[in-house]
Parts: sequence; C-alpha cells; structure tokens
Amino acid sequence: MSSRSITALLRGGDRRSIGRSNRVVKLVLHAPKRFAELIRCLWSDDAIVRMRAADAAEKVSAVQPQLLKPHKAELLGLLVEAEQIELRWHLAQMIPRLSLTKPESERAAQTLQLYLEDRSSIVRTFALQALSDLSKSDAGLRPRVRELLEQSTVRGTAAMKARARKILKGLKPEASGPI
Repeated sequence: MSSRSITALLRGGDRRSIGRSNRVVKLVLHAPKRFAELIRCLWSDDAIVRMRAADAAEKVSAVQPQLLKPHKAELLGLLVEAEQIELRWHLAQMIPRLSLTKPESERAAQTLQLYLEDRSSIVRTFALQALSDLSKSDAGLRPRVRELLEQSTVRGTAAMKARARKILKGLKPEASGPI
C-alpha cells in the first residue's frame, strides 16, 4: 500500500485535524506487521504525530484488538505517563481491549479513576466507559465502578452524566453478576 513511514504520514497540519490518520488505519489493517511502527509513534516528540497515532491505533485495535497484545506493558505504562488529552482518551478506549491480569486491571482502573479528574470532559467520559468495560472482566472492580457511575449521573459533565446513565441502564442488578 505505502512504503512511507507512518510517522511521515501522520506529520503536518494542526491538532484540529486527524490528517492522514484514516489512511494509516487502512495501511495497518492491510499490513498488520506495521502496527508496531504505529505504536512507536505514541512516544513521538511531535504532539500531532502522537495524537494522530493514538487515533489510528484505537481505530485499528477496534477491528483487530489482538494487535495490542504484544504492546500491553508499554501501553499500560503510557496510560500512567500520558498527559496529552488525545492520547489519554484513545488509551482509555484501547486498554479494556487487552487481556489483563488482576493486578494489571487494578492498576489500570486506578489510573483511569485519576483520569476522571482530567480537565477534558472527553477524557473523563472515556475513562468512565473504560472503567465500566474493565469491570466486565474483573468482578472486584464492579462495586467501585457502579458507585462512580452513580456519582457521575449527579456530578459529572453533561457527557459523563449521559454516558453513566446509559451504562447504568444496561447493568444487571448488583447481586446478579457481571456488569
């Protein structure tokens, strides 16, 4: 498809545009071995490249979540370190797609809970969704996540309130198992 570097495809323009991110998505879906190259872009010195790489990696992983597996440790580390808003919200979408151990799930949930205090409503909303998604495979998180969802229906941003209501509506009663 393209022999150009993924970094070169993601460069240029400003943060109001996803640039050629969708082209990168098609490229990586056609040549999955290039996913590692895309993931490396999440650590680029260029904030635009990081943002677009996060967008493309999230879109690719929505179709082929297994591509995330070899990068689990790196992504969990980046979840903690990330400060860029766009990186945070895309990581919040990707992390629940990973198969996590109980300790990894707990650490991810702790970080995502910190994201609920982010200045960005988008980050907070995706963190709330990610916590709910993580709790589906980690029963230990369910009571805390349910409480956070209930609190968000009252104290969250408009987007958080709507998302929390939607998630809560789909939940089973507490005594009857998984979220």
